[in-house]
Amino acid sequence: MFSHSEENYLKVIHNLSLTNTKNVSTTLIAKELQTKASSVTDMLKKLADKKLVNYEKYKGVLLTKKGELIAVNVVRKHRLWEVFLVDTLNFNWDEVHDVAEQLEHVKSDQLIDRLDAFLKYPTIDPHGDPIPTKSGKLPFNNSILLSDGDTDKIYKISCVKDNSKSFLQFLDKHKITINSELTIVDKFDFDDSMTVKLSCGNSLTLSNKVSTNVFVNLK
Repeated sequence: MFSHSEENYLKVIHNLSLTNTKNVSTTLIAKELQTKASSVTDMLKKLADKKLVNYEKYKGVLLTKKGELIAVNVVRKHRLWEVFLVDTLNFNWDEVHDVAEQLEHVKSDQLIDRLDAFLKYPTIDPHGDPIPTKSGKLPFNNSILLSDGDTDKIYKISCVKDNSKSFLQFLDKHKITINSELTIVDKFDFDDSMTVKLSCGNSLTLSNKVSTNVFVNLK
């Protein structure tokens, strides 16, 4: 058994490793967990002693195979609980992250297997993030950032990178959600903003901060 704190560290290292080609730095982990670098170093040493990470001072950290399996399982539970909260208990997608953070540490594999079956084996969570299978495999995702899209093409929103309440509420305000369709009308070099036309006919100017936090697929 591993503590909630240990599982949180493994999950954060896993998530950060998806966007980092090199070892994950203690600075990045500290920033993500909003804690001191010295506290991160102490935990990484403990995780290394348990053979969950490969850690060298000043060289960052990588998960071992054992650590990766634990991390992916925590991610799977988190995302399944988010689906349950939205689809069954009618939570909004901006309300579920903190609740799922608590539920993801449930130890019963039987409960999670039954939850998965009850939900009819979903492949994505309410934010579009892929849900790992029980064996730890992630569905293939060929989405691109909206900021990398081309003008005059129709895209369907597949995932949001930023799960913060403020960002999701911004999208709600403009009736943008997973599977929403939009066309990039124009892109502006000055500030990398863009104008998009939604399927409802409304036009909207999106900042670079928004377009770099939304993933899309060509329709």
